[in-house]
Amino acid sequence: MKYYIIAGEASGDLHGSNLMKGIYAEDPQADIRFWGGDLMSDAWSSYQSGGAVSSGLVRHYKEGAVMGFVEVLAKAGRLLRNVDFCRKDILAWNPDVVILIDYPGFNFKIAEFAHKAGYKVFYYIAPKVWASREGRIRKLKKYVDRLFIVFPFEKPYFDAKGVKYVYKGNPLVDAVDGSRAMLETREEFLKRNSLEDKPIIAMLAGSRKPEISTMMPVLTEFAAKMHALPEYSGYQFIIAGAPARSMEDYSAWLNDENKEYVRILFGETQSIIRHAEAGVINSGTASLETALFNTPQVVGYITNPLTYRVAKKIIKVKYISLGNLIVDRLAFKEFIQDDCNADALVTEIRDLIENPVRREKMLGEYAEIRSLLGGSGASRAVAHAMISELKGYM
Repeated sequence: MKYYIIAGEASGDLHGSNLMKGIYAEDPQADIRFWGGDLMSDAWSSYQSGGAVSSGLVRHYKEGAVMGFVEVLAKAGRLLRNVDFCRKDILAWNPDVVILIDYPGFNFKIAEFAHKAGYKVFYYIAPKVWASREGRIRKLKKYVDRLFIVFPFEKPYFDAKGVKYVYKGNPLVDAVDGSRAMLETREEFLKRNSLEDKPIIAMLAGSRKPEISTMMPVLTEFAAKMHALPEYSGYQFIIAGAPARSMEDYSAWLNDENKEYVRILFGETQSIIRHAEAGVINSGTASLETALFNTPQVVGYITNPLTYRVAKKIIKVKYISLGNLIVDRLAFKEFIQDDCNADALVTEIRDLIENPVRREKMLGEYAEIRSLLGGSGASRAVAHAMISELKGYM
């Protein structure tokens, strides 16, 4: 069968790549055309037997990934051009199903189009209607044939809203447990990246340019203040360069003063988290990965002030981090906007490193998060469910 998959950002690329592996395992003759990133491209390449094919990568998500009300308005023209191109590409390729992964601003437009054009539409990784813009539920019911959710707290929510769904656990469990980061030793990681055998503090600034621009000043100030403390002068502060970003996105905040102790590595996000003493994590999938890797963390998030003011009026959830939402309490702290400053981060990271009682408590919270996410095999189970649904239609 022919599968047209759309992921619009780094987290979608991760989940999309694992879903593709599951689809290929369940349907070895699958023909997949997709919008995504390097991970989905690698998954696709691994299953090609050579020769020309009509499927493969259509657009890389770095060409269109955008988040926030102000940012969306600024990029509206490009987004609309991408939507128009995508519609034409779907019609030309004529897939058996269109699979949408999160990225609701773009994907709801495609869901409506694909449904009206007669294609089956699956939505994988539910849009966060439980957090804001609940009116989108009407579109889920109208334009999506089946919703595939990945968080346990979504089940009672969608039950109450009358939305039919499939839940097979969370694919991030497999992505973490099967990762190179989990399998290799700390010594192997250090040697591979020419790092010294010194303690590491991970710093993740986000995957989009606006996030990086707002978080990097805070993170480098935090690193400078930590480094100035005698007990932390020997630590390495490693920035995980986001997929599809380049050194240019970070270089303005890296200089002769901090190059001694601040490093940036690309393509090593999971390993940096895995082998760190603690981490300052920009909210998102990375904070859940950090919990699954058992690395103590604090979440920091800063966005455009206007975007933040608008978001405060419409977002209904108590927490911004997936791990905290899963256990419905603060398993780890969240510093947002003005609260996300270097002094606050120094105090919190020091406590996570120096206070063994606090550290063990957080690891206990992590164990509960992992348990609630379910066991292994989620991606293949979702792929199997999708194919079963399609066979029922055909």
